[in-house]
Amino acid sequence: MKNVILLFIVLISFAFSSEAALSIEGVYQGKNLYIQNPMDADGFGYCATMVTVNGDAMPGGTSLAAFGIDFAQFNIAIGEKVFIVIEHNDGCRPKILNPEVLLPKSTYKILTMDVTNDGRLSWSTTKEDGKLPFVIEQYRWNKWVVIGEVEGKGTVGTNSYSFQISPHSGENIVRVSQFDHTGKGRYSTQSKFRSKVAPVTKKPAIVKDKIEFFVENKPVETRYEIYDAYGNIVKKGIGSMVNCTNLVKGVYYINYDNVNEKFIKN
Repeated sequence: MKNVILLFIVLISFAFSSEAALSIEGVYQGKNLYIQNPMDADGFGYCATMVTVNGDAMPGGTSLAAFGIDFAQFNIAIGEKVFIVIEHNDGCRPKILNPEVLLPKSTYKILTMDVTNDGRLSWSTTKEDGKLPFVIEQYRWNKWVVIGEVEGKGTVGTNSYSFQISPHSGENIVRVSQFDHTGKGRYSTQSKFRSKVAPVTKKPAIVKDKIEFFVENKPVETRYEIYDAYGNIVKKGIGSMVNCTNLVKGVYYINYDNVNEKFIKN
């Protein structure tokens, strides 16, 4: 009797060990997910044994060399999260052929976009089909500079967002963008505003230990970048002072406020 019980435990353990699972999650974008389903390791039948989508079993079975998961069968709406589990026999592994169809795409459409003179950027969107961050960019120093990020809501209705920009003196130009799995950016139109921020100055002209930023002789924080003579960035940040003791002597270029200047490190 004891031997029978031990054999029963071994058989149960073998049964559990002969099963494995492959899972993937993402956002339904309106396209089917396709699975390549090899033969079982023993040559009898196919590898996948069952597929569930958000916990519900896929109808129709998996006895095919390749099959598709039609999310419409599960009454899943575009933009809804999905979690797929593919149970399969041990010794073989199904292959997901197009996992990118579950990655969110940048599909937003700007409805309104406004910015106040103190830098409060507000915009509204529609037709978002997945959560992707909005990147806020400010044009300064003859290039677009990333200054912040706001998480997208990812729903197809009207969504509203805002972000507080730190304006530089003079005219400011800003935009928002999104990047999806394709790596290509989608950019909004540009918004311009003229700030009331006073121009920033720096001291000293020839640098020994530090650079300080002032507005009307009062210390002020500003965004800055310092490059060496070869165009390599050596310092960047936001502050009222930059420690330059570790810079070797030579020519450098500094971006601050809306200014680009050359300076000498002594």
